[in-house]
Amino acid sequence: MSLNAERSYKMKLRDVENAFKYRRIPYPKRSVELIALLAISCTFFLFMHTNKLNSRLKEMEVKLQPSEFSALGLTGNHISGHDAGKHDDINTLHGTYQYLKSTGQVGYNVHDRRSSEDEQRGPTGHGHHHDHHSHHHHMHHQGNIDGHNHKATHDKQLAVPDNKPKEDEVHYEDDENEVEEDDDDLANEVGTSDDEGFNFKADLLNNTKYAEVDFVFFNRVPKVGSQSLMELMARLGKINGFTHARNKGSAHETIVMNRQRQNDLIAELLTRPKPHIYSQHIAYINFTRFHLPKPIYINLIRDPIDRIISWHYYIRAPWYYRDMKAKLGDKAIDTPSDEFMNLDLDTCVRNQDPHCTFTQMQVKNPVGDHRRQTLFFCGMNQKLCMPFNSEAAMQKAKRTVETEYAVVGTWEDTNITLSVLEAYIPRFFRNAKVAYYLGKDRLSRVNRNNVTRIVSDETRLILRKNLTNEIEFYEFCKQRLYLQYAALSHGKRFGEDDYLLVPEQQNEYNEDY
Repeated sequence: MSLNAERSYKMKLRDVENAFKYRRIPYPKRSVELIALLAISCTFFLFMHTNKLNSRLKEMEVKLQPSEFSALGLTGNHISGHDAGKHDDINTLHGTYQYLKSTGQVGYNVHDRRSSEDEQRGPTGHGHHHDHHSHHHHMHHQGNIDGHNHKATHDKQLAVPDNKPKEDEVHYEDDENEVEEDDDDLANEVGTSDDEGFNFKADLLNNTKYAEVDFVFFNRVPKVGSQSLMELMARLGKINGFTHARNKGSAHETIVMNRQRQNDLIAELLTRPKPHIYSQHIAYINFTRFHLPKPIYINLIRDPIDRIISWHYYIRAPWYYRDMKAKLGDKAIDTPSDEFMNLDLDTCVRNQDPHCTFTQMQVKNPVGDHRRQTLFFCGMNQKLCMPFNSEAAMQKAKRTVETEYAVVGTWEDTNITLSVLEAYIPRFFRNAKVAYYLGKDRLSRVNRNNVTRIVSDETRLILRKNLTNEIEFYEFCKQRLYLQYAALSHGKRFGEDDYLLVPEQQNEYNEDY
């Protein structure tokens, strides 16, 4: 083949190859439309799926990230500033979340509270008295209270003055030999874990639905701001249509009663017109133990250290004794000596004065005071509930709060407490925040004592070492309050519920309660 012929052949071969390579294959028009529709559908599906996944991730961030709690409006009005700077302070929502997460409680469901209802038992027959308004304790004590093993006594002690008035001394009498076996058994269960898991369902954290009568029982703890709440309830009664009453004033009030006195008291209370709220300084009473309908239980708590400081200076305020004299006349206690009245807490603790010494597991105090906040939730069994800073009493008090109390609030978190009261007990506390802020000038100062002094950090540390179980119970109650509050929003922002703006106006509440 000649050179030209070979070249011509190669050119033709290349033309054929190019024609095949760049050929256009016709497609039916219908097929093109189907392919385009399929591409659009896939794109839309991926977009929707990605968007839904992104939303779920954001929800998980809200529920699982501690830093998001502040964005939810769940921060409390923590007013006791001596512990405010701590990163892991359990008395804040951030600290509570971290604690629950570290112990694995965040993901659990709430156990059936009714399963432990039969374990709740009432009281022994002993009277535990304290002075009216100042609430100095005077106790009727059962003969044998020894032989009950608790955890080892703390070495550190605090303490309190020989010039204390006789009315402040603790008295013991043999009353009724009545002890509840089940409560004694509970004391042996100190090593068992009592802690229940939590979730964010408000209904599971609300004990109001278990009440069998339209009656609120406020067995108020001393020095927690209970008089402010009583005045608020009196005002709410006019708005929401219920009555409020408190026990009559007397030189001594009974904190722990024998069984017959308990029965007489609650039988009389249940005969009152409903709806009704009753307030008294008294330990928890189990109404169902007497085959009587269960009320709605509420209470307030306070930092145990702040309660002791408040009590120390409250009974050293001259106006307190003048007020007692005006109310009780000759039955009022006399004003103590100048030495007692001028004793500051730092000196009292440093010198281990009898008024500032807290002996661990002690039942008979050298003086009457209010060191036992757990007593008001533990109940009437003096053998179980009276030993000071007892772990058994603390665990019983926790169980009672978890299974019986609708709300245990604190003025340290005013807005959270009022929000929970409004939501969990609306029949009685509807409009609580509005009523509070309209009368805040008076309500925030009821029974306030201006005779106070700065307490040193050293004294606070000594108090903290002697109040370990009291402090643990206090922190437990605050955790529960925060969880009740968080459950109301299902993890979402509350909007304006965490604060309240009320226009300035004339206060119409001038009545004395």
